[in-house]
This record gives sequence, structure tokens and C-alpha cells, in this order.
Amino acid sequence: MATTKKTTFSSTLGVIMAAVGSAVGLGNIWRFPYICGKYGGGAFLIVYLCFVFFLGATLMISEFVIGRRSQHTPVKAFQSLHSKKAWGFIGLLGLITSFFILSQYLVLSGWTTDYIWESVVGNLSALGTDAGAISNHFAQFSTDGLRPVIALVVFSAICLIVIMCGVQKGIENVSKVLMPLLVLLVLVLCVRSLTLPGAGKGLEYLFSPDFSKLTGEGVLAALGQALFSLSVGMGVMIVYGSYMPLNDNVFKTAMWITACDTLIAILAGVAIFPAVFSCGLDPAGGPGLVFCVLPNVFNSMGGAGVVFSTMFFLLLAVAAMTSAISLLEALTASLLEHAKVSRHLSAILFFLLTSAFGILFSLSIGPLSHITIGSAHLTLFDFVDKLNSIYLPPICSLFTIIFFGWVMPEADVQDELSNHGAVKIGYYGVFRFLARYLAPLALLIVLIAGIMG
Repeated sequence: MATTKKTTFSSTLGVIMAAVGSAVGLGNIWRFPYICGKYGGGAFLIVYLCFVFFLGATLMISEFVIGRRSQHTPVKAFQSLHSKKAWGFIGLLGLITSFFILSQYLVLSGWTTDYIWESVVGNLSALGTDAGAISNHFAQFSTDGLRPVIALVVFSAICLIVIMCGVQKGIENVSKVLMPLLVLLVLVLCVRSLTLPGAGKGLEYLFSPDFSKLTGEGVLAALGQALFSLSVGMGVMIVYGSYMPLNDNVFKTAMWITACDTLIAILAGVAIFPAVFSCGLDPAGGPGLVFCVLPNVFNSMGGAGVVFSTMFFLLLAVAAMTSAISLLEALTASLLEHAKVSRHLSAILFFLLTSAFGILFSLSIGPLSHITIGSAHLTLFDFVDKLNSIYLPPICSLFTIIFFGWVMPEADVQDELSNHGAVKIGYYGVFRFLARYLAPLALLIVLIAGIMG
């Protein structure tokens, strides 16, 4: 094991803020509340909490241990922990996953960035509560060849600046500002949403246990959301693990991150659905909820709607930025280690590459929509979305947990978790069982179900 480090987070708080920022993304704000309500509310939530704390956290701990033990970025991390260098393919797969997820993520983040401006200048409020006009407005914007691209580049450039500032001055300091801001925004929106007439119906939709809706599909949805909501399977947590202070308690840190990530997802549901039901609207998933339904909700609030609309899209942008920063850092740090180039040059290179791919994916929704892939005639955006949601993260996570549970020396795992004997690890027996058996099985189930679906 290496005994020196090039750079670290300055404290456990820095690790938690950065990792929570990575985990909390657009999916927490709209996808988790939507599928929670769709598959039985409180019933889904119970199943989700079991999965996220027992399996999702297990995957996160494994990546932290691999990163901190090796003191390397993903490819070299796996290579340094075993005599066979071929294991480095897992790290390479994680970086490829990060690249494609970030490229697609920039498209959605650009939409969010543009809608902050649309809210501020009153373009959204001018649409009133005409659902058709709001939907048409989003359709015209997302298929435009220029505006989404400009917003994408602006968002990506801000992420670049943060990465160029380094780990402590950039990622850690920005995370310590953005994460409290995100929590403050979501709490203010929660209070406003809960004071609306009829808000109770939204809480009932989100939390009332309805086990009749908790089908096999719902259980799989809970499992998938739990495994993929913590930024595992992308190499990010391996990089952040390599930045983790050597005296940090990996288990406690992972539990804090998991709890914060889950809490923010639940609060997002409290902020969104009471307002949606108060206005008599039907909840919809994905971009339809964020860009078509919620503007209607804000516009029904009168003059205050402009303020809350701006706050909500700012909330989305903050969540998107903290995740995008972590993905860009994973790529930047890896090139920095392998090619021995400067941080600035590495960051600029991946800024240009991911932005270029992001622009291509954005244009595939509009001017390049005639270019399709496969018999399903998927656009480039839809194809990479399928790649990112069904194949790459679960495959990478599966190989990672197999390496961690079956290949990496158990003595190294115990030594890292116990901080060389300084920390008690009474949970280790259960954790080892989860890492060797349940987590791989769960990932296989998700992967097979995704492919067959």
C-alpha cells in the first residue's frame, strides 16, 4: 500500500459533502419521488431503504476501500491491488461509464440552466397555466439547435473552473457551499408546498403504504434506484476514496453519505408532490414532471411563482453541478495520474470531449433526430440513455464487487476498514456476506431484468 498521497480532502466533512454532492443528482429530485409514488409510496420506501443501506452502501464502501487502499485512480487502483494487471479493465470500464454519463448529463443540466434564466426573466410565468403551451415551449426549446447547446457549454464551463481549482480549493470548498444551499432550497420549497391547499393528497401519494402497488417490477425499481443513486459503478467513489484522510472511518462516512442522499430524495418528494396535487395536476415522470408539469404549478402561485420557480431550477442546477463535478474529476484525475499532465490541461481536455459528445446528444433530439440506431430507431440521446441506465453502471459495479469480495485479499479489506486496527469493525461478518453474495446477486438481477425489459 502507498504511504504518501498527492492530495486529500481536508476533513471527513469534506469527504461527506463531496460524495453526497456526487450522489445527489437530478434523479434524486424527480425520479425517486415519482417511482416512490408509482410503486406504493410508503411500501416502496421501506423496500428502498433496506436496499440502499444494505446493498448500495456496501458498494460504496467497497469503492472507498479500493480507492484509499491503493491511493490511485480507478485503473491503477485495481492493478495495484492484485498481481494480474488485467484487473485494471474494471477501472477503465468505470471511466468509460463516467464519460458517457457526464456527456448525457450535460444535456439535462443545460436544460436546467436555461430554465433558471427563463424563470428569472418571466418567460415561464408568461405561459400561465396552459399545460399545452408549457409543453410546447419545452418541446421547442429542447429540439432547438442552438439554445440548449449554449446552456450546456455554460454549465460545463462552470464545472471546469471548479475542477481546475483542485480538490480542496475547488471540489471540497464548492461542495461545502452548494450542498447546504441545496438543502436550504429544498426545505424552503417543502414549507411552501406544504402550505398549499390540498397538499395532503401529495403526501398521501408519496408516503401512504399501498402494498397492492408494490409489484415485482416495483421491487426491482427500488433495487435499481438504491444501487445507482449513490454514484457507484462509475469510478467516482474510488477516486474520492483515494482522497479520503487515512484516519477517516470508512463505514461511518458511507452511512452518513447514504443517509443524506436518501433524506434529500425524500425531501424533494415533499417539495414536489403536495404542490402538484394542490393544483389538481397528474404527476408525470422524468423531464415531463420537471419541465412541463412544475412550471404550471409555479405559475398558479401568482407573483410568488417566479421566485419559487427560480429557486426550484436553481436547486436542480446545484444538484446537477455537484454530480457533474465528481464525474469530471474522476476523468481528470485519471489522465493526470497516467499521462503526468497538469490538472488544468487534463480538465480542459475532458471539458472539450464531454461537451462535444453532449452537444452531439443534444442535437440528436432536434436537428439530428433523423440519425437513429438499431431496429428500435433510437436517437443518439436515447441510445446513450439506455446504455447509461441499463448496462454500464451495473456491469461495472458487478465486476467491482466481485473483485472486492473474491479477489482482493481479505486481510487488506479488514486492515483498511479498521484503520490498521484502530477502529472496531463488529459489522464485518454481515458486511462480508453482503459484499460476496447478496450484492453480486442483486446486481445480476437488475442487469438481467434491464436487458430482458
